Amino acid sequence: MTVAQYVVRLAVEAVTVVNATDYGRAIYDLATRRALITVGEDMVNIAYDAPVDMSPSDQIEDAERRLFELAETGRYDGGFESFTDAVKTAVDMANAAYMRDGGLSGIATGLRDLDRRMGGLQPSDLIVLAGRPGMGKTSLATNIAFNIAEAYVPAQQADGSFKAANGGVVGFFSLEMSSEQLATRIISEQTEISSSKIRRGEISEMDFEKLVACSQTMQKIPLFIDQTGGISIAQLSARARRLKRQRGLDLIVIDYIQLMQGSSARASQNRVQEITEITTGLKALAKELGVPIIALSQLSRQVESRDDK
Repeated sequence: MTVAQYVVRLAVEAVTVVNATDYGRAIYDLATRRALITVGEDMVNIAYDAPVDMSPSDQIEDAERRLFELAETGRYDGGFESFTDAVKTAVDMANAAYMRDGGLSGIATGLRDLDRRMGGLQPSDLIVLAGRPGMGKTSLATNIAFNIAEAYVPAQQADGSFKAANGGVVGFFSLEMSSEQLATRIISEQTEISSSKIRRGEISEMDFEKLVACSQTMQKIPLFIDQTGGISIAQLSARARRLKRQRGLDLIVIDYIQLMQGSSARASQNRVQEITEITTGLKALAKELGVPIIALSQLSRQVESRDDK
């Protein structure tokens, strides 16, 4: 082989940066496929050797959760996270609080005193808002949900996806009221027009114009309502994952816990056990999606008759 032929061969076989993007994509795709194979093998093994108390619906939910994790991050860890990654996340949160106006590391609720005490709503937090009927739990929750959705400002990331620079996308699970009733309540709160007057049509022309203007503005905010009654924790988790995948998701609100159902047959036989399963599932969902969850809880009026109330 002559020197000239050797130089030509080097030029042909040399690794260049021209196709670096294609090489990177090929490596990423192969890694994703390997992770997908791992998830599939785990699902097959679980299906063969599932515990007696693990229903098929539980297995489906577990499979969906793992596939969602793979779709979101491009990898399936299924276990430990290094302390280095945890420290980096903590520093990023501290930096966000330092850089953000008002010094909040979480999502601002629009209620200054609450934000000052909590530092905003933190990712993976489960916040239970409990009270007796008629104490304003739903009003507080709808105010927070609307404030966050109204303040939403998207910012495009390096990978082309969008993330909230301010505010956020809100998923509201309204188990008690229909979507129309919830929308009427929010419109009433924002226009300061009684919801009962809106329903009866007892409003002036000026109030009606105010209502229409407010509703037109509200149509643009990223607030999504699921009005399914008696939803199970498995169904709620699946719909929350789907919403995050399709639209993005920064906050989940649930009105209210006692109207939800557990997933396991054992829990359905004991209401206390069922509520425990639901709250445990909600906390796991908050951690999985990395979003705060506000769950309303109804307290019994019988507490008023207790001596130690």
